[in-house]
Amino acid sequence: MADLPNKARVVIIGGGVIGCSVAYHLTKQGWSDVVLLERKQLTSGTTWHAAGLIAQLRATQNMTKLAKYSQELYGTLEDETGVATGFKRCGSITVALTEERREEIYRQAAMARAFGVEVEEISPAEVQAKYEHLNTDCVVGGVYLPLDGQGDPANIALALAKGARQRGAVVKERVKATGVVKDGRRITGVQWEDETGQGTIACDHVVNCAGMWGREVGQMLGVNVPLQACEHFYIVTEAIEGLQQLPVLRVPDECAYYKEDAGKMLLGAFEPNAKPWGPIPEDFEFDQLPEDFDHFEPILEAAVERLPMLAEAGIHTFFNGPESFTPDDAYHLGLAPEMDNVWVAAGFNSIGIQSAGGAGMALAQWMDAGEKPFDLGDVDISRMQPFQGNKHFLMERSKETLGLLYADHFPYLQKRTARGVRRTPFHHHLIQHGAVMGELSGWERANWFARNGQTPEYEYSWKRQNFFDNVRDEHLAVRSGVGMYDMSSFGKIRVEGPDAEAFMNYVGGGDYSCPVGKIVYTQFLNNRAGIEADVTVTRLSEVAYLVVTPAATRLADQTWMERHKGEFNVVITDVTAGEGVLAIMGPKSRDLLQAVSPNDFTNAVNPFGTAQEIEIGMGLARAHRVTYVGELGWEIYVSADQAGHVFEALHEAGQDHGLTLCGMHMMDTCRIEKGFRHFGHDITCEDHVMEAGLGFAVKKDKPDFIGREAVLDKQEKGLETRMVQFKLTDPEPLLYHNEPILRDGELVGYLSSGAYGHALGGAMGLGYVPCKGEKPGDVLASTYEIDVMGTRVKAEASLKPMYDPKSERVKV
Repeated sequence: MADLPNKARVVIIGGGVIGCSVAYHLTKQGWSDVVLLERKQLTSGTTWHAAGLIAQLRATQNMTKLAKYSQELYGTLEDETGVATGFKRCGSITVALTEERREEIYRQAAMARAFGVEVEEISPAEVQAKYEHLNTDCVVGGVYLPLDGQGDPANIALALAKGARQRGAVVKERVKATGVVKDGRRITGVQWEDETGQGTIACDHVVNCAGMWGREVGQMLGVNVPLQACEHFYIVTEAIEGLQQLPVLRVPDECAYYKEDAGKMLLGAFEPNAKPWGPIPEDFEFDQLPEDFDHFEPILEAAVERLPMLAEAGIHTFFNGPESFTPDDAYHLGLAPEMDNVWVAAGFNSIGIQSAGGAGMALAQWMDAGEKPFDLGDVDISRMQPFQGNKHFLMERSKETLGLLYADHFPYLQKRTARGVRRTPFHHHLIQHGAVMGELSGWERANWFARNGQTPEYEYSWKRQNFFDNVRDEHLAVRSGVGMYDMSSFGKIRVEGPDAEAFMNYVGGGDYSCPVGKIVYTQFLNNRAGIEADVTVTRLSEVAYLVVTPAATRLADQTWMERHKGEFNVVITDVTAGEGVLAIMGPKSRDLLQAVSPNDFTNAVNPFGTAQEIEIGMGLARAHRVTYVGELGWEIYVSADQAGHVFEALHEAGQDHGLTLCGMHMMDTCRIEKGFRHFGHDITCEDHVMEAGLGFAVKKDKPDFIGREAVLDKQEKGLETRMVQFKLTDPEPLLYHNEPILRDGELVGYLSSGAYGHALGGAMGLGYVPCKGEKPGDVLASTYEIDVMGTRVKAEASLKPMYDPKSERVKV
């Protein structure tokens, strides 16, 4: 029988590179009673056949931080453990074959500088000089990262495992986790078996690091881990005489990457139409999948043209192996929402080697401290919706996600597969009127409306896209007339019970001891006063509140409340699907509502920040006077059964009031003019509520709420950064997010979000600027520029909203 302890602080399931990294980093945190169980041999699932590319730059600052940490770690592991990791900094080159791709990679280069990554934009001639074997026909530009590298995936994992063992971890191969012992929302034991027997390890925590088995292991643990194995192809040539070390080469326009490997060339592919694979055989171990040369042949044909030496080199290995992919191409990390001691680190979308070091470090710190060390929203497992674990959904979506790694990453790019799962009550009405739908967390949402004769679909570009003028018209209609858009996808969480008021006052920063009908804009804070949620809270009765959250964070926000419920006598319920919501916004919104309802919408009866029950058409609804676009307006909440009727009543009456149907893109362009923050971009769990400029939403004199001490401490010590709003003085360039901010010529930060301000006539952004020891006037006394694709563009800066700074239009 396996020599396993009866109890451990944590049991890690899965011995790939990420499981080994979690074990390694937990022991570095001082956890000695760590047990890792591997069903076969370490690395035998996906890790052993990974390509071992180790890049620094990721899509966000924190993901880049984790990738850079991985590199630094792998460079020192050999000295620590004696296991050769094969890590070497050979650099990497990404080349563009189109002008659109060139803009993408040059924007990425600007972002890299903002994140502290060494990078260089290079011309086709410079590409040729650094990679002499490359046919540079059609190459229009490139990006060179000198500190990128490559390594030996299996040995990196084995080195991490050895490092964990050296600090007391138990790492056992050929022991399978077969079940668990549960007590409510906690796992109290993991059941195991091997060839000689079986047993149970009592534990405080469980970590699912099962790779492509992660979904099934998640089901065993009682948590949702949406991922799907896909076939991933590469070839390795015979030895090529005289071949020396080369940078890693990526040609995303041809779906290909190249790596010199011990005098041979490895060519891999992320093809547009992937092949999902499964079910996984029980005896899968160091296995590969059947060859499919016909599927790979188009990639190889282009590669032979791009790297002519491949035409002379024989193929030594044609490899097809499984990799796991998630619905959004971001890996899964963190505490699972369904359980209170089940953690996940899985679904690494072919970037497991470069991610494992940092992901293991971040998860270990999170587990040790009981809170995230920094913002991990991009990969937090709580972003996944329950339906996304559906096997059919995963099969359909995974056909696309593998190819998206090397697709053009255009702004506003929408997924094509596995669509139509979640529809609001207004879906068919919106489609009938020309809505072009996008998808967020499974919700189909109208992003913009096509004109008569215009094809209702996206035509992507880094320049002005085909909907730019449509959104401008929607934007200006809301600014000067009245617009209507569907907000039904936003999360709605009902909190009710005898302790509802006390609970809300504890979990949120606002004052919820307010009259029935009052709407409170507020944040849920962590102990550092970082922002865990950005919500509005409406008091429905003496014992009930409605918390409205962004669509993408409904589950995370509800989980946050559940985990802080403690002894409060409240019930927390997701009621999102029960009501449709139509936003009626603009200077003429009151006129439209008065045309369909006998209720009074004046300031005397329904001032800003209050809700009232109303009659509307022949139905009933609740009118919330709030806005995310900076105009007079209402959100109309109507039960799903009456939603269609209310839409029709408003739309028909709207014909006499110039009503314009609008989409989510309009909401974004309007909110950025008003300086309203966007959760997940402008405000996250590591952004202090005071530095985000949201101190007005915190009632500091409340005696006890999460984050209070950190708020008071910041108030006493002063701000270190400030959120600043920017507008480019040149109306032509476009901003999206992550563009570097230069203050008096020096790089000081990057834009957390960006969009076009159609009423103000230029691209706009929000971003944090260091201000330690400075007064507000000092921040504005400087000259600012924004780096757009390597070009510095002058920008105006403001600490107040550039549009309607006193909010006079909202309260008229």
